[in-house]
Amino acid sequence: MIKIYGSPMSSAGRCYWMLEELGVPYEAMPLNMSEKEHKSEAFLKLNPNGKIPVIVDGDFVLWESMAITNYLAKKFESPLAAKNLQEESLIQQWSLWGLIDFQEPAVNWMIQELFVPAEHRNHQIIENAKKALPRVLEVLNRGLEGKTYLVGNRFTVADVNVGAVTNILLGLKYDLKAYPNVQKWMGEFQQRAAFKKVAEMRHFPK
Repeated sequence: MIKIYGSPMSSAGRCYWMLEELGVPYEAMPLNMSEKEHKSEAFLKLNPNGKIPVIVDGDFVLWESMAITNYLAKKFESPLAAKNLQEESLIQQWSLWGLIDFQEPAVNWMIQELFVPAEHRNHQIIENAKKALPRVLEVLNRGLEGKTYLVGNRFTVADVNVGAVTNILLGLKYDLKAYPNVQKWMGEFQQRAAFKKVAEMRHFPK
């Protein structure tokens, strides 16, 4: 059985989402972050970076959430995986973009807004994120023009990887009215049973 380290509230959330989409059994491994268990000698043998998520599949260990989602889709021969080189490249394109361009400002804002006490918040970080997100969301909105999903006109790994970032915006009550294609896309994947299951685990709005 696959073991997964990391809370659904973290970047591991997209890995839980993928596991639920696949319907494969898995075991969530407890990890006390406040006690720095992710920096323990035992965990560092799994991921020398001391970060989550990590999965253990038999003798195989893998870290980095977007590598994990792609591995799982391919291992279980899911329709969420790429069907050809072009789809593989587009899935990588959107996933890397989601990590580098989209997730960074969203996470920076979320940390300040939800986890830092009001008196200690860095408002410049929040303002920088608010300035960056409209440009990023416009790219996503254009990428979804005339399409239901990002790649191959079907739900794929790309939608899991990028969709997991949009969940951060839900927690921030971000107004998406200016991005109708993004709203429509989100409305599609929010109806999926796997998304609803993980949303409940994360206590995020569905």
